[in-house]
Amino acid sequence: MDFRLHKSAPGAVAEAAADALIVIAGGDTPQALPDARIAALVRDALASGDFAFKPGRTLYLQRAAGVAAPRLVVAAAGGETAKAFKKALGAALGVLKELGARHVAVAASFKLETAHAEAAVLAASEARYVYRHTKPSAPKDGALARLTLLVADADAKAARKGLAQGEAVAAGVTLARELANRPGNHCTPSYLAQTVRGLGKEHDLEVKVLDRKDVEKLGMGAFLAVAQGSSEAPKFIVAHYRGAAKGVAPVVLVGKGITFDSGGISIKPSAEMDEMKFDMGGAASVIGTLRAIAELKPKLNLVCIVPACENLPSGTAIKPGDVVTSLSGQTIEILNTDAEGRLILCDALTYAERFEPAMVVDVATLTGACVVALGHHHSGLFTADDALAAQFGQAAADALDPCWRMPLDEEYDEGLKTNFADMANVGPRAGGAITAAMFLRRFTGKYRWAHLDIAGTAWKSGTAKGATGRPVGLLTHFVLAQAA
Repeated sequence: MDFRLHKSAPGAVAEAAADALIVIAGGDTPQALPDARIAALVRDALASGDFAFKPGRTLYLQRAAGVAAPRLVVAAAGGETAKAFKKALGAALGVLKELGARHVAVAASFKLETAHAEAAVLAASEARYVYRHTKPSAPKDGALARLTLLVADADAKAARKGLAQGEAVAAGVTLARELANRPGNHCTPSYLAQTVRGLGKEHDLEVKVLDRKDVEKLGMGAFLAVAQGSSEAPKFIVAHYRGAAKGVAPVVLVGKGITFDSGGISIKPSAEMDEMKFDMGGAASVIGTLRAIAELKPKLNLVCIVPACENLPSGTAIKPGDVVTSLSGQTIEILNTDAEGRLILCDALTYAERFEPAMVVDVATLTGACVVALGHHHSGLFTADDALAAQFGQAAADALDPCWRMPLDEEYDEGLKTNFADMANVGPRAGGAITAAMFLRRFTGKYRWAHLDIAGTAWKSGTAKGATGRPVGLLTHFVLAQAA
């Protein structure tokens, strides 16, 4: 899709040459709208009860008097924030979705800044996305092919930056959605490795893929324990983006890549088990972020690590009560084979030490307990580092991709004690998302660390079933902030 910027003089919005014109109203009076002709049309609609300045309300007019575009949509935002703008624009694009508008111009009753421009790209990308890899009968792309932002001359520089950033983030989000939406027999660990290698060739990244023998040689006993139940070959994927000097400590992102999670011997209920193809949502988001960063080319170093395998029951699968030795040398008693994500992550977190990182962030669809705690709006953020927590808070606000900080008090660590190993892989049911984070924390003592539990935000169920691509936006903004 093509995104452009057009400098529009005050009062000339109605003259925009496009197949459709969208005007976002941030206030609650017609006179605040950016063109007197459009204000008059809205005034008439208010009088007839066809429109109201309530968030989510839209007004559609065909060949409106005084408007050059044959289609006009006015959408009420209820505010001037980027979040309100994005939601209103999404509603307006929904009105046009089944129509023939190929080129849409967008204006607002308020100043459009960098965040608004980025939000416009993300809203348009989301509106256009259709999964079709294994569904030839899926509907074709809508007519929409170009979106032009109408801005004042003084706002053009900031908006142009937002468009560029939005295109990179949107490409990363789309890649993450495509990976996670593919079924487990298509998106295998080998497919993830192939995808990252493709990014490496496209963006001149160094990519290394370790096979089973390689990780056996290293001593990744926890990762291999999960992989041993499946005939699908595990892959340990490492990619480097180098935008700073060699000696600059990298940011390291680690993404959980369980391409299908049956629960193993501790098998899950059959209902909704098909959604466990989404259990590599952490890996998908890290790969999507890698793509976004590679396109934006910030001055920093980034390492992305994806331990990828399946978790299946078989005669060779790990059993409850088994004890494995992690790459760190710490032993782990497997009390529940469905708590496998932390097992592959702990070896990846130990592996990350070799890069002498500035910080390490792991991302995982880790616990149902996090969904119970936070629902499907906020991702769970765990870190003992107040500065990192503040940076994530700012990145979440900038990206419109919210997270919420959870506790890591030492008392929660008590639940991981066992008589038969250095730790158990699960604690009590209560506070399960926290004890999972406490488990990971035991492998992060040599660097700054944060953990994102995205079990509630990586995908949607029901009629809207599918991957969201979160938290690519959050991660991209966080990484970009390290360059700043």
